[in-house]
Amino acid sequence: EVQLQASGGGLVQPGGSLRLSCAVSGLTFSSYYMYWYRQTPGKERELVAYIGVRGNTYYVDGVKGRFTISRDNIKSAHFLQMNSLKTEDTGVYFCRTQIGGRGEYWGQGTLVTVSS
Repeated sequence: EVQLQASGGGLVQPGGSLRLSCAVSGLTFSSYYMYWYRQTPGKERELVAYIGVRGNTYYVDGVKGRFTISRDNIKSAHFLQMNSLKTEDTGVYFCRTQIGGRGEYWGQGTLVTVSS
């Protein structure tokens, strides 16, 4: 059974940093892309970043230069380092992966609140 466990959310002041983690089990971690999504108040869930099997990355425009996605294939985990956080980054962050022919899998979400 594929499972994703997100953690690391919390309350932080604007300009602060948080590091989200997603522990993954039940698959050959190194073979799959890993994604972070977020759902902010009043908006649909959106893709924030992904990292490919060769370490190639993508970031949505609003987080470029502030967020960094990474992966550790030994620990079967991936991470989202979030710096210079803004109030508009507040939301629930979800990790996700997709396995061709088997569908997509989501973590439970971790709440990030950026507020003074």
